[in-house]
Amino acid sequence: MPIQPGDKLPDVAIRVIDGDVQSRHTGELFATRKTVLVGVPGAFTPTCSTLHVPGYIHHADDFKARGIDLMCLAVNDAHVMRAWAASLQTPPGLLMLADGNAGFTRALGLEFDGSAFGMGVRTRRFALYADDGEVRLLHVEAPGELRVSTAEAMLAAIDASGLAS
Repeated sequence: MPIQPGDKLPDVAIRVIDGDVQSRHTGELFATRKTVLVGVPGAFTPTCSTLHVPGYIHHADDFKARGIDLMCLAVNDAHVMRAWAASLQTPPGLLMLADGNAGFTRALGLEFDGSAFGMGVRTRRFALYADDGEVRLLHVEAPGELRVSTAEAMLAAIDASGLAS
């Protein structure tokens, strides 16, 4: 069963790209901050690269104004995530999380089998809002869709819930 609002994010090792590559644990990474975590099926894939993540880049200042940090998760290695961040020109502070073995993705319960597309286990497309590591909002997309996890949808949901106040 996927993680739900009210649940604490699992604490697992992950590679974080913020300029350099660092090994961190998700428990400390999400602690004491408000965060939107965007999950995407893969770096350099069409929807992820042309619509989903660019929307968050475009609205990065809107999230920052609400005191919310941004992170992007994909089942890719750290080198691929670093190259993708460079190609997208991600702003400083938008952390890319490389979940090479899908450990965090599986712990969230948000994996899917993309073997039919030659991709193996991948992250489902989603966005969640967490405060101090506790999930407060979770928006998971239906297969092939991009509606509820966009930057605009998350900003609207956060504003409507009053969570960023």
